[in-house]
Amino acid sequence: MDQSEQSYYWPLMRRAIARIDTEDGRDLTLAEIAEEMNLAPEHFQRVFSRWVGVSPKRFQQFLTLGHAKRLLDARFTTLATADGVGLSGAGRLHDLFVRWEAMSPGEYARKGAGLTILHGYATGPFGRMLGMVTDRGLCGLAFCEETGDAAALADLSARWPGATHRRDDDALAPHLDAAMTAGSRSKLHLIGAPFQIKVWEALMAIPTGHVTTYGEIAQAIGSPRAVRAVGTAVGRNPISWLVPCHRAVRATGALGGYHWGLPVKRAMLAHEAAETGFDLPG
Repeated sequence: MDQSEQSYYWPLMRRAIARIDTEDGRDLTLAEIAEEMNLAPEHFQRVFSRWVGVSPKRFQQFLTLGHAKRLLDARFTTLATADGVGLSGAGRLHDLFVRWEAMSPGEYARKGAGLTILHGYATGPFGRMLGMVTDRGLCGLAFCEETGDAAALADLSARWPGATHRRDDDALAPHLDAAMTAGSRSKLHLIGAPFQIKVWEALMAIPTGHVTTYGEIAQAIGSPRAVRAVGTAVGRNPISWLVPCHRAVRATGALGGYHWGLPVKRAMLAHEAAETGFDLPG
């Protein structure tokens, strides 16, 4: 699918996801949803399945049965166990083909002063993306469909106000391609406070197709009472998808929030579940 097709279809798929997630949307037939999207049923099913990773009917089942809750029941990751079997740290990162380094506390305190951060845009499997990169790697990855380009840029730029920010789509292209291509290597430059870095490292210990809770993350980083602070740090994750904050859910099975929009989070979880063979009854 080329860039023009991606730009055209993602807004439709976002609308379809949002529509299916309404009170009556989970009972709509394929033909009814397709008609609302102004597509033929067969064409809609093909495009939706390609974007989301599962058919519209399967996605309705994910929502009806409480997909996140079922993931907790069947694919819950206790991070202490994950660490013991080599899923965290360097042992986990081979799954994402990611190498990363964190900014030192002193560098973080300077709020990016002395850094040049390039930014650029591309369209990926979950819509319009904004990427930011330093000379050490990708430091920001946002999804713009819910917020718009300008708001996403303002959001990420404000995290490092001392840096020099410059647009360079060509410089970002290989980083964004690698971020969204299975088997490609991405180098990350995590810029955050020490507590945030610990939370983001824990997120990278959650295997694809699995979820964990904010409380488990708090336990894993040695701060079991800091669940609220963990939630805040998860929400401040600047490198979406590669640092998989979408895999953190509430202990009740509720998805919780997602900084770049719940439709994107739902699509990511459904896509990963389909990719790793997670199935539902019926």
